[in-house]
Amino acid sequence: MKAGEDARGVRSEGPRKLGLCVLCGLPAAGKSTLARALSHRLRQELGWAVGLVAYDDVMPDAFFEEANPLPSQWKLLRQELLKYLENFLLAVINGCQMSAPPNRTEAMWEDFITSLKDQDLISSAAPEAPSHYLLTKTAVSRPLFLILDDNFYYQSMRYEVYQLARKYSLGFCQVFLDCSLETCLQRNGQRPQPLPAETIHLMGSKIERPNPEKNAWEHNSLTLQSPACSSEASLKLTDLLLTALENPIKYVEDNVEQKETDRIICSTNILHQVDQTLRRAVSQTMKEAKDEQLLPYKLKLLAEELNKLKAEFLEDLRQGNKKYLCFRETIDLSDVISFFHYEKDNIVQKYFSKQH
Repeated sequence: MKAGEDARGVRSEGPRKLGLCVLCGLPAAGKSTLARALSHRLRQELGWAVGLVAYDDVMPDAFFEEANPLPSQWKLLRQELLKYLENFLLAVINGCQMSAPPNRTEAMWEDFITSLKDQDLISSAAPEAPSHYLLTKTAVSRPLFLILDDNFYYQSMRYEVYQLARKYSLGFCQVFLDCSLETCLQRNGQRPQPLPAETIHLMGSKIERPNPEKNAWEHNSLTLQSPACSSEASLKLTDLLLTALENPIKYVEDNVEQKETDRIICSTNILHQVDQTLRRAVSQTMKEAKDEQLLPYKLKLLAEELNKLKAEFLEDLRQGNKKYLCFRETIDLSDVISFFHYEKDNIVQKYFSKQH
């Protein structure tokens, strides 16, 4: 079937069609260029409503201006942005106004709202209700795709978007823009505000490409070579999006395979969070020990013992020791961190008792 005929079918048959599309790849791979071209084509040729959310445009400028922002800060902002997207989707699904969330980063929320307004998806409700927004006719009367433009270099980052699609039975797909590291570095160097080259090198070493053969939830994925401007690439993209809209994810609570995937992704996220927290705890403890003028040879021994404790602790978590970690979708890490601090303090006390 032709793409136009498929699109007409989507517009005229069955319930409202909603989808989420994740664009992923290295910085300067051409994702934003592809996202803009794709959005324009979907609006002009297929008559769809499109919400392009470019993370670099929505994230607070203050975050990027920090010399060494913590990964945990970035993660929290990403999760907050997903909450904004969920607010919008709920309004579309329920046919109601969208309200500003009570806890929000004001600058990011304003940029998000401005982006939706500029794409004719929402409008302000009334001067007396500045935190409420009405959906436009465009947003409620056509197939709607939200295109998320970011690096999404970890599988777990993309899986969070998949979980949102599954929660509301939306279409979901991924597009990985494949571009050599050398080309990305060259393009990045030509930008007005380039990223540090080491950032791109690091991301290149960590990036996890979509793996449909291993992960069932990634089956609706497409890899394109940059630049993805050919007519063949356009047809593949259109087919991918149509397939996603026609086959929304159905959440099956007792899906054993999906639960196992959830467990793995969840454990990966937790390990990353714990690793970052423990690194900071060890660093802070060593700083305090130096301030207390612990003898140099004792500083060395203390550092070795604390790093050994951290390594053993993380290994326990990797093995799924349920004394510390129970694999659920939402986990309070406070008990896990408290346990580490308890062991750490015992070690520190031993060294300072010797000192005195």
